[in-house]
Amino acid sequence: MTDVASTDRLPSAGVLRRLGAMFYDLLAILALMMVVTAALLPITGGEAITSDRYGAWEYAYQALLVAIVIAFFGLFWTRRGQTLGMLAWRLRVEREDGSLLSWSDVFKRLAAATVSLTLAFAGYLWIWIDRDRQAWPDRWTRTRVVVLPKRG
Repeated sequence: MTDVASTDRLPSAGVLRRLGAMFYDLLAILALMMVVTAALLPITGGEAITSDRYGAWEYAYQALLVAIVIAFFGLFWTRRGQTLGMLAWRLRVEREDGSLLSWSDVFKRLAAATVSLTLAFAGYLWIWIDRDRQAWPDRWTRTRVVVLPKRG
């Protein structure tokens, strides 16, 4: 992809730019989840999948929704380093050496992001304090989110 020397010069992404990309990605993920849910409606007779009506199938449905999130980020991060939202905001996630993430990195980064978001975005607000402008998921997984230069 790129060598270490060139990625060292790219600035780390700030909080607002990251949140903008996260919002774009949230919209894309919600759309995917709605399509999958709509595809299941003929099977459920148009009814919601709940534990009182479908028992353990609710857990399978929830696992499917989690798998959508993992696949969304995993496929984008391991192939390009950018999700749709990151592409729009000119961001890229990479390992400290500038290489693309592995699937192991994806799982670790998603777990760290879950903790960061669950604690009232504290892991991302940390960027304002961190000397290298890194969020908790960056620090904990030895990855970083950089701002790409404008094209043109």
